Amino acid sequence: MASTSICRGLSQLSRVAARSSSLSLQHSKRAAAPLTLRSWFSSYPPHEVVGLPALSPTMETGTIASWNKEEGDTFGPGEVLCSVETDKATVDFEAQDDGILAKILVPAGSDEIQCGQPIMITVEEGEDVSSFADYVLEESAAPAPAEPAAAAEPAPTPAPTPVTPPPAAASAPAAAPSGGRVVASPLAHMLAKDMGYDISTVAGTGPDGRIIADDIREFDPSTVAAAMPTEGAPAQAAMAAAAPIPGVGYTDYPISASAKETAMRLAQSKRNVPHYYLTVDITMDEILKLRSTLSSAIGEESNLGVYELIVKAAAKSMKAVPSANASWMDSVVRVYDSVDINVVVGTGDKLYSPVIRDCGAKGIKGISDELNAAVTAVEEGELSSEFASMGTFTILNLGMYGVKSCAPVIREPQAVALAVGALENRIVPNDDPDSEEIYKESVMLTATLSCDHRVVDGAVGAQWLSAFKSHLESPSTLLL
Repeated sequence: MASTSICRGLSQLSRVAARSSSLSLQHSKRAAAPLTLRSWFSSYPPHEVVGLPALSPTMETGTIASWNKEEGDTFGPGEVLCSVETDKATVDFEAQDDGILAKILVPAGSDEIQCGQPIMITVEEGEDVSSFADYVLEESAAPAPAEPAAAAEPAPTPAPTPVTPPPAAASAPAAAPSGGRVVASPLAHMLAKDMGYDISTVAGTGPDGRIIADDIREFDPSTVAAAMPTEGAPAQAAMAAAAPIPGVGYTDYPISASAKETAMRLAQSKRNVPHYYLTVDITMDEILKLRSTLSSAIGEESNLGVYELIVKAAAKSMKAVPSANASWMDSVVRVYDSVDINVVVGTGDKLYSPVIRDCGAKGIKGISDELNAAVTAVEEGELSSEFASMGTFTILNLGMYGVKSCAPVIREPQAVALAVGALENRIVPNDDPDSEEIYKESVMLTATLSCDHRVVDGAVGAQWLSAFKSHLESPSTLLL
């Protein structure tokens, strides 16, 4: 009987060795294949232990929302085995090959588990299902990387436990810091870093006190007696770039942790947000006259620039079209009362986007003072928590580089982003009916609005850009 079982195992092994992993995710090319562990020479029939796959580069944990198959059910390529719930979405876990679900190790609705933790056992023969009825996976077992090689030695001396869990390396990204582990979702960690919050000070409302994304979005730092600026200095010191690494015909420049995080967030925003773009040319003659008048009134030393007037015009436009001052929150669209604008300042490694709070209620002079203070802070390296905070809208000015226009990437969870280019002298049609000249010279600005189509449709985006153009071409409305 034992020899028959071993022969059958060897036969199946030869067939399966030519195949790739029996199960994989079909929803994304970037999704990692589920971790499987095969056992051919144990007291159990040939089977595979399938682990929870990582559904994104940042995913560390997940929850089985529902099982579409029951124990004993057969499945084929493309059939949904279960639904895995993450912070971003609920994704179907589809089969790629034929098989039979022998044992469900993690019931639906259980607490979240780490990526790589076993969730089910599959077999190829229907008569093998009953052998796993009382199967219990030993949680404390952890195989070494050389486990498969050890199994190929004496077959008659297998370990008492049927199968060990996947290698510990699969859950390495979730390793706890030495100071104590904070239980939070990957998206919550990312938002906390983006907003400059100490995630350990945030109270979790998820299962077992887990911190979820909404906890970060609704967190009020003023309720915590923690000095955020004091924590900024060590963070900035850690951002010091490592020395370049020369190679044959190339040089590698190490990327700081903050740069990697920024790149990850921008890439994720570009993938998740359905961008579309609207562009308009704006006549800046009148706004330049207003700037000259205001500068004369408050003194040239105030350094009042066009950028401050653009920020004010954007805030006014948000008040005119409030549905653009919003965020996509999966189940709802959240519209904000205050217009908090992130203004991008600095260059290269010293590129930051401090937030100017409640721009709609501030005067042009108040906005100018905060903007000048932000530029000075970047130059002197005196950064506060506002440099890592998330507003409701972002403005990017590339005019100093001579760039005419730019289509910016929206920073989640914001729904719009504005980029303005350089001021240019252009020949345009003369709209003065009393003038004999057909054309005139005007100072023009090109502005591009990036919109999240889930929140701001084309008509709303056009209304916002029209209001923005109107405020700059008739700047007296900014003083109302």
